[in-house]
Amino acid sequence: MIINTANLDAIRVGFNTAFRRGLGQAQSQYKRIATVVPSSTKENKYGWLGKLPNMREWVGPRHVQGLAEHDYAIRNKSYELTIGVDRDDIEDDNLGVYEPLFVEMGESVAAHPDLLCFGALPGGFSTECYDGQYFFDTDHPVLDANGDTISVANTDGGGGTPWYLLSTRRALKPVIFQERRKPQFVAKDRPTDDNVFDNKEFRYGTDGRWNVGYGFWQMAWGSKQTLDKDGYANAREALMSMKGDYGRPLGLMPDLLVVPPSLEGEAMEVLKAERDAAGATNVYKATAELFVSPWLA
Repeated sequence: MIINTANLDAIRVGFNTAFRRGLGQAQSQYKRIATVVPSSTKENKYGWLGKLPNMREWVGPRHVQGLAEHDYAIRNKSYELTIGVDRDDIEDDNLGVYEPLFVEMGESVAAHPDLLCFGALPGGFSTECYDGQYFFDTDHPVLDANGDTISVANTDGGGGTPWYLLSTRRALKPVIFQERRKPQFVAKDRPTDDNVFDNKEFRYGTDGRWNVGYGFWQMAWGSKQTLDKDGYANAREALMSMKGDYGRPLGLMPDLLVVPPSLEGEAMEVLKAERDAAGATNVYKATAELFVSPWLA
């Protein structure tokens, strides 16, 4: 193949098409646990993640409740993926071997939010959320009905493989995916580019900006205890009993059990089996959706 502008334009279009095909065929699932928040700056601040108190009977003038302020911000990060194509392969018209690679590039980009969002779940045992505590912690500070600070847990510890029970039907889900700039396909494929001149290598890549963080910890329960009926019941009761500041009931209903592939069998016993190990009716059957995530393997 003669290396000229027309042929290089055609090659770029072909690689971009393969990349877009990969983007389109990837089955992203991060939105099941994450709220997508658009970003237009270097970082977004989430000071509003303080909790509003409950409504009160309107007697006399309005009683203005201040929103609890927290210095919590998610800073966007830049990500890239670049593929080099040897000039000899273009000259020899040996480009067919690259098409699957660019499809895979698209799939990799589409799956990156899954990798980050589901990775935020195990990371929650050691990463702070808006209140300065680890997202999964035993001493989140909350104001009780009298205005006194008490400690509330959204984990029961343990040393085994972690699993997660989530409430995902509110406007803000447990994980935040913050998107500054969607991925775009770029190329350095002019014969005069340094990478071509010095290394006889045409380069094609993609890049974007985004990051993940945490929403309300009350909407998630993380456990490293054995996943069985008792552990699930404990997590379910804890989430449904969660309260905001000043004793405000949050009315949460856990609806999603997220597990790694290694706990699929245990999770099936809890949510799918007709009867438990003792032969009694499984009262927790279908009380939540089971989500087995390969990103937690």
